[in-house]
Amino acid sequence: MQPLKYLGAYSEQTLAQVTELIEQNKLGEVLQKRYPAAHGVRTDKALYDYVQDLKTEFLRNADPINKVAFDSKIHVIQHALGLHTTISRVQGNKLKSKHEIRVATVFKDAPIEFLRMIAVHELAHVKEKQHDKAFYKLCCYMEPNYHQYEFDLRLYLTQLDVSGQRLW
Repeated sequence: MQPLKYLGAYSEQTLAQVTELIEQNKLGEVLQKRYPAAHGVRTDKALYDYVQDLKTEFLRNADPINKVAFDSKIHVIQHALGLHTTISRVQGNKLKSKHEIRVATVFKDAPIEFLRMIAVHELAHVKEKQHDKAFYKLCCYMEPNYHQYEFDLRLYLTQLDVSGQRLW
């Protein structure tokens, strides 16, 4: 069996349980039971509104987000789930910056919890640039189940890798 590339940092016990689910063809079933339906955020406009609502609720004083979109090239090129970029331009004697968030299109047909986890992760980068303790504390403030959703999302990516079939 191929290595579980999305679960490399987890314990041997966890990897053994996931491997057993894969061998029994039950990983997808477990995920579908836990997350029965896909979200309804299908357009870039709806995604922008969704992320803006999260930002308004948790990061009112943060820099504005100028663009939020689904991006079909993310998963293939960068091996990422989402991207947060800052574009800086000089206008006269002022430095203007724009923040953009892009989410891999594979998550157009995923549960809302996975989309929320990715949105929270990318929004946290507006305040905290590095993946450090403060960053994850902010993620958990915005989504208390952040780590569980991240693990389940990694299970879903493993399921996609093994079977090639989307669940939702």
